Amino acid sequence: MAERPAPRFHHISSAVVSALPAQVEAVLARIGEMPDTEVHRVENGKIVIVLEGSSTGVIGDRLAAIGLIDGVLSANMVFEQIEDLETLDDPGVIP
Repeated sequence: MAERPAPRFHHISSAVVSALPAQVEAVLARIGEMPDTEVHRVENGKIVIVLEGSSTGVIGDRLAAIGLIDGVLSANMVFEQIEDLETLDDPGVIP
């Protein structure tokens, strides 16, 4: 079996999740179980999260799963940054 090449890019995205106020704690618990997903702020049923992964598809799948959690009204990506792992932290590369 051929080895799969290491990922060249790393994706970092932010999203806003809207949840029913009565279910925010349960939603936070479920999000907290997800890999490479961090909660950064919670206010009035709005949850700001950061997701990381090897592709837009990986992050999109996770965001779709968040949207299906009981009590979630919406889950929308706000921003995505793609880092090239071959040039990340390379002092010879000018951004």
